[in-house]
Amino acid sequence: MVNLDDLTYFLAIAETGLLHRAALKVGISQPALTKAVRRL
Repeated sequence: MVNLDDLTYFLAIAETGLLHRAALKVGISQPALTKAVRRL
């Protein structure tokens, strides 16, 4: 099942174009963001 937070993180990456900026935007660390994308 897809986690809605993971989708939010993916959209933040799509909007910003960069992992570190997306991580700042959603308020999580870059490694946590990478793990969220891998779950998708």
